[in-house]
Amino acid sequence: MTRWMKLALTCALALALGTGCEGSSDDAGAQGPTSTTTATGGDGDGDGDGGAGDPAGDTTGGDGDGDGDGFPDEPPDDETGGDGDGDEEPACNDEDSVRLFLSPDDSNSMSSPVQMRGAIEEYQAPYAPIRPWEFFNYYSFDYPPADPGLVTLTSELVPDDGISGRYTLQIGVASEEIASADRAPMNLTFVLDTSGSMSGHPIEMLRTVCREIAAKLKAGDIVSMVTWDTEQRVILANHEVSGPNDAELVEAIADIRAGGGTDLNAGLVKGYELANNSFSTSRTNRVLLISDGGANAGITDVELIAQNAGGRGEDGIYMVGVGVGTGGSYNDDLMDSVTDAGKGASVFIDSASEARRMFFQNFVNTMSIAVRDVQVQLDLPAGFELVTFSGEEVSTDPTEIEPQHLAFNDAMVFHQEIETCAPELVEESTELSVTVRYRDAVTFEPRELTQTYTFGELAQNASPRVLKGVAVMRYTEALAAVKENPSGEAAEAAMGAARTALEAADEANPADSDIGEMTRMLGILSE
Repeated sequence: MTRWMKLALTCALALALGTGCEGSSDDAGAQGPTSTTTATGGDGDGDGDGGAGDPAGDTTGGDGDGDGDGFPDEPPDDETGGDGDGDEEPACNDEDSVRLFLSPDDSNSMSSPVQMRGAIEEYQAPYAPIRPWEFFNYYSFDYPPADPGLVTLTSELVPDDGISGRYTLQIGVASEEIASADRAPMNLTFVLDTSGSMSGHPIEMLRTVCREIAAKLKAGDIVSMVTWDTEQRVILANHEVSGPNDAELVEAIADIRAGGGTDLNAGLVKGYELANNSFSTSRTNRVLLISDGGANAGITDVELIAQNAGGRGEDGIYMVGVGVGTGGSYNDDLMDSVTDAGKGASVFIDSASEARRMFFQNFVNTMSIAVRDVQVQLDLPAGFELVTFSGEEVSTDPTEIEPQHLAFNDAMVFHQEIETCAPELVEESTELSVTVRYRDAVTFEPRELTQTYTFGELAQNASPRVLKGVAVMRYTEALAAVKENPSGEAAEAAMGAARTALEAADEANPADSDIGEMTRMLGILSE
């Protein structure tokens, strides 16, 4: 894990609580992100899992430093030339421009907001992971679609009314829109957890997900299915479906039952064997792992997944991890680790309506790839730094940033606050640039798109998209603050800021269901 990633993770709660977080000037370029909003805040219990009073139990080890952030504290960098009493401000570097490389999330995961919604509804408390980038992945943003094989790049800049030299910058990278009927043929392998812990609601959600997918398949798609508990069983091997709701596939889904122990490795080995038997570069090749998260992925499992996912410049079998169960008790460690290795999305399904949303209504953008290896480069004037960032990774070194694939009918959103230590130097003619690099999904040909703007032409009133982005950020910050200390002043302030942001977003985006959901969750937490 890079030092920037550690900084991003350890600063999350500090920012949500308004206490700030500082990094070294070497890491930050000219000014560097002195603080970054990402990941979950610690829960304050010193174990580093971020789950204060988790009803499902505490399954992750901490860092032992007692701060609950999950990473050991690093000694502060002393590069300011101060007297060492800790109160010096870093010198303002108003000469060297800043170049940062950004990634929202290396696997386009969307699990966290669904877990959080379930936990709030079940426990009236935010007992779930808080990964801001997954909220931006899950909620929709209306960016203009791209021409075939390309992306669109939209940047919006809004001056802060209260702090001189601070701006909200939101960047959207959108793909081509296609109909489900126009997607590439699929080679899909179900690897299904049927261990005893899956009994009841989890196994019903597993069958529901499988049925929704069956309804979206088309003639010529190839499906394999293996179940695993203490042993693996091949239910279907390289079966070519006749079309939606193929009779043999539907019957196989109906017969799935839970019972027995757990042997994830055996299921994965057999699943990838079946997937490789039908592998084709003309198909979208996917392994779909469905589990309640009760199993642990060992080193061998992760290596197997990564080997089959392929490297840059080559195709592979990507994994989609589907967690099933209830939001307050699900452990997403398994899906988080395997989808990072497998370059696919991690999603969580707790209801039939969520299964329909992810695998029927959004089947294409959950399962497909429009362009590969997307990475954004942000060039800022001297004196600027990132104050908050919605994504998972940011660095001055592009090799430390894991690029992300972008699906059809989808958009990556990079929401950040930037601030300059020398606001008097920012004029209407001052420039900033955004570059997106990616690869063609079929030929792997590298492509690049750069847009350069002046502050004068880019700065504007907040658009509905930006107001929604601000609302999502304030919402995740409020959840982190309430999770840390529900009755604290910081939680009260964060909740107020989130409500204000949601009201503004609702006015600009009438009848937006995402905004309605966030507002409803805050209402439950306020009861």
